[in-house]
Amino acid sequence: MRLPVAGFRGVVAAAVGALNMACAELPNDDGDTVVAQARHEAVPSFDGVSIAYETAGSGAVTLIFVHGWSCDRSYWRGQMGPFSASFRTVSVDLAGHGESGSERESWTIAGYGADVAAVAEALDLSQTILVGHSMGGDVVVSAARLLGDKVLGLIWVDDYSQLGTTRTAQQVSEFLAPFQENFSAYTYALVREAMFPPTADPSLVERVARDMSSAPPAIALPSLRSSITNDRVVPSELEKLALPVVSMNPAISNPDVESLEEHGVSVMLVPELGHFMMLEDPEAFNAILMDAVQRILAAR
Repeated sequence: MRLPVAGFRGVVAAAVGALNMACAELPNDDGDTVVAQARHEAVPSFDGVSIAYETAGSGAVTLIFVHGWSCDRSYWRGQMGPFSASFRTVSVDLAGHGESGSERESWTIAGYGADVAAVAEALDLSQTILVGHSMGGDVVVSAARLLGDKVLGLIWVDDYSQLGTTRTAQQVSEFLAPFQENFSAYTYALVREAMFPPTADPSLVERVARDMSSAPPAIALPSLRSSITNDRVVPSELEKLALPVVSMNPAISNPDVESLEEHGVSVMLVPELGHFMMLEDPEAFNAILMDAVQRILAAR
């Protein structure tokens, strides 16, 4: 039985309890898409770990795309090309993910935020919109604190479906227990059963499930703990930032719009798509993401 799709925290909690715009893209030999004329580079983060990233396009405003838990920058391929027609686009592999280094002792949201800030500083970016998927939504909040007035606003892609509630220490332990017991098997089943709507392409579901379940547990588990406990500080962080924040939530997840708006978050409901909306239907997602970007720019 397929579990209802909700925000990252919502689908995992449920599982624990129940178990186109013109695209500058070209096909590769595997049938995937790659960004034409993208530049692939790397920069050291605060602790010397190499952070891989790619850039495309140009413009006064830069969109920085940050992937979610146990994913990588390739999940933004469907956005890098299309949005590079109007903006400079950057996608980042957080430390321990994709092509970035993994020589780090502590895996936290704060550390990942510093990774994003290191890339923005290396590129000397002065006007950025940070786009974070799932755990990446927490990361962009942390990065914005470091980048200050270089950030115009934040866009969450199915991160929080509500704000103002937190787990107890016991609830956190219970939440993590099945991941700790058998990380690969549990993550694989979770992605397949809880993170996609029934209409999703089975080959896409399988690819993402295999990607995420093959993440190193030594990195994935502390990262997950840091992410699911970050809701304790996000409301106060948003208040300090005083930035426009737009949250793109799947309509089928029934987000608590009122609780999000109480903390200054503008909600855009995305019909028919699930947690990995940017992969499920890039064209439809990109149209809504462009509206979110325009909301940020209009609030300047």
